Amino acid sequence: MNGFLEQLREQRWDDHRYYHHSRINQSLHLLSAISFLCAYMVAFKDPATAALIAWTVSMNSRQAGHFFFEPRGYDHVNKATHEHKEEIKVGYNLNRKIVLMAFWAASPLLLVLDPTLFGLMTPAESFGGFVHDVGYLWFFVGVGGLLFRVAQLMIIRDVQTALVWATKIITDPFHDIKLYHRAPGYLLQGQLIDPAHGRHHPDEDDAEDEDWVAEPEERKA
Repeated sequence: MNGFLEQLREQRWDDHRYYHHSRINQSLHLLSAISFLCAYMVAFKDPATAALIAWTVSMNSRQAGHFFFEPRGYDHVNKATHEHKEEIKVGYNLNRKIVLMAFWAASPLLLVLDPTLFGLMTPAESFGGFVHDVGYLWFFVGVGGLLFRVAQLMIIRDVQTALVWATKIITDPFHDIKLYHRAPGYLLQGQLIDPAHGRHHPDEDDAEDEDWVAEPEERKA
């Protein structure tokens, strides 16, 4: 169990220091985490609606932060190139995310071509019913994407790495709120890049730069 928890801590730390430099990205992850928690609560009653929330709000805000706001140049703090980060990424790196998001965006076409989804659904009688069916389809896309990468990691890495990654993904909304709840405040101060993103482990210092106040010139850097 200690090895499992230590690897979970390591995967979370690598994800934070390599892929969450931008305060905009962190703020979008906070939005994503809150909406994911809403989706988790709804999932017990209505998985389709939960999937609609998770994909349209949670995933889009999360991935927008990565694709549009996260720096991709050489990371001087962590001494790593963007290419190196992508190569060692345990879960979905940017290229894999492009494939996953493309499949998600195109998946409703399956219901357009076959409203029964190969006999698995009753054809919707209204647009609202169609949207709800899309939600069910997206629910299985999400679960399938998770299980596919778990199976892949079991083959190319090992079982523990795969299970640790799955645990990280499922619990990320809780952890992201802990890490990034101050990000919007820093962003409003004009701080675009987290100055401590790779200098200390956030779990070891929950006060993450509480006393940091940028000078006007530094805020624009």
